Amino acid sequence: MLDPMTAPDPRAPHLARLASLIADETRAACLLALLDGRAWTAGELARHAGVAASTLSEHLGKLVAGGLLVEERQGRHRYVRLADARAAQLVEDLAAQVAPRAVVRPRSLRQSSAGSAMARGRTCYDHLAGRLGIAVTDAFTARGLLRQDTGFALTDAGVAWFDSAGIRLERGGGRPLARACLDWTERRPHLAGVAGAAVCRHALDAGWCVRIGSERAVKVTPTGERALAELLGIPAESLR
Repeated sequence: MLDPMTAPDPRAPHLARLASLIADETRAACLLALLDGRAWTAGELARHAGVAASTLSEHLGKLVAGGLLVEERQGRHRYVRLADARAAQLVEDLAAQVAPRAVVRPRSLRQSSAGSAMARGRTCYDHLAGRLGIAVTDAFTARGLLRQDTGFALTDAGVAWFDSAGIRLERGGGRPLARACLDWTERRPHLAGVAGAAVCRHALDAGWCVRIGSERAVKVTPTGERALAELLGIPAESLR
């Protein structure tokens, strides 16, 4: 009889299967691209990963079967996106761990400009990252809206701030109200979770930020500079 003290952990096979899904450069490239929070067609991902459409289709099938992606079809087009916030968090956390060793010197002015834009401000699945995300997180903390001493947690004043700013918090589904996400360019945590997603969604819907280029980069608009200065006391020059 197998000694229960030495029996293998029943989670081990599931962890091994999950690790094998990510342990492929093409699939990893797809997962990182989908951190922009949008749905991509199979053709777009194939071009992004630099592989044939038939090859990419096989990889997407594995990621969908493994629960990391979900598939949507509209007419002849097949779209895929990250399955949920937990899948995004897994990719974000793993990417942040390898970021310091994966820095590549830009080979062109275009690459340099794109890298600077991503570092200045970007989306990280459904929340803000880069210097913009850190500025928002620091402002929340300085104003007593967010606590970081025992993990990320909105204070009562923080919850009230969302109400007063007219930003809806979509609670439910087991997602934490506030969560720390390690920023791979700033090497500090920025605000994620329900609160982080609400700020990002409102910033894009209200025109505080606009997407730029084909990556996840965002730029703060003059309207956004005024709103963030008024609501959070963030100096406009720190957002440029």
